[in-house]
Amino acid sequence: MSYVQRWRKSSYSGEDAEHNCVELAQRDATAILLRESDDPQTVITTTPLALRALTRAVKAGRLDHLSR
Repeated sequence: MSYVQRWRKSSYSGEDAEHNCVELAQRDATAILLRESDDPQTVITTTPLALRALTRAVKAGRLDHLSR
């Protein structure tokens, strides 16, 4: 299967420069790419499984204590 690297951001993000956000792209079946829209040259690579675990932890509030 061939993958085209297409960056996607949340529909909650605005279009102007003040609405920077994290963008995601799928490199292949085993790699997800993440970048900050205001620094697109810096890219982090993770796996779908690790990203899913992070998303679930955030939604469940298990990381809320880090912001205190």
